Amino acid sequence: MRSTKDYSKEIEKIEETIGKADAILIGAGAGLSTAAGLTYSGERFERFFFDFAEKYGIRDIYSGGFYPFPDEETRWAWWARHIYFNRYIDAPKPVYYKVLSLVKNKEYFVLTTNVDHQFQRAGFDKKRLFYTQGDYGLFQSTNPKIKKTFDNEEWTMKAMAAQGFVRDEKGVFTVPEDKKISMSIPTELIPRCPITNGAVTMNLRSDDTFVEDEGWHKASERYYGFVNKYADKKIVLLELGVGGNTPAIIKYPFWRMTYANENATYICINYGEAICPDQIQERSICIDADIAEFLQSIKR
Repeated sequence: MRSTKDYSKEIEKIEETIGKADAILIGAGAGLSTAAGLTYSGERFERFFFDFAEKYGIRDIYSGGFYPFPDEETRWAWWARHIYFNRYIDAPKPVYYKVLSLVKNKEYFVLTTNVDHQFQRAGFDKKRLFYTQGDYGLFQSTNPKIKKTFDNEEWTMKAMAAQGFVRDEKGVFTVPEDKKISMSIPTELIPRCPITNGAVTMNLRSDDTFVEDEGWHKASERYYGFVNKYADKKIVLLELGVGGNTPAIIKYPFWRMTYANENATYICINYGEAICPDQIQERSICIDADIAEFLQSIKR
């Protein structure tokens, strides 16, 4: 990776483009949270899931979400940690705050496939956010007829305490010094649907049972309203950390919007995947760099 000093011209161009823009549409993928330190393997996984790794051979947080645990008490103990350490704590690095500093004085909207809620934790206006793929902070019934979601914060805190996690001086759950934590929760703590008392699952898009509740549809309407409002205006489409897994949600629409609007500028910052079609190259800025380091170099 090149030193950030090599990007001086691109940085000046990005600052100038954002400064003159009527609006900013942010498209954020998993790479943004990774740059913020919310990694699913390595030190974070080894610190908070060491016991699951030792007993079940799980090697990262993502794959653990698909593991066939022997019982519901163990499965939901895993998910309590999975949820807490990716939804109810701030990211280790202030990347999301830096992004907010770039756009807070502009008209902006955020379209994201991330489910970790870090935009809101950093202070983004929740009415300017569209989480298309769900939210770690929500449960849904396993009954697909129930088109509602349920906040899981209170349950998560109880399930973390039940496993033996302790709060540090900042009120954040962490592993006790003796590392004596449980890999199960009491049976009575297994979450249930408040409407049917039946089973629940995560509100994460994995198949056609994903619940798009009232909040999801309102966010969708606000997103398309924003897009239509600035369809021919001077808009910056700022894509951060979007890979090739779900390009139809952010990347391809951003390319199409840039192509259709001669006043639009496409900016892509992504380590190893900063690309754009030839048709919009003259109105694009693609930076192959670590997002955290690059954003830190932007001063204005």
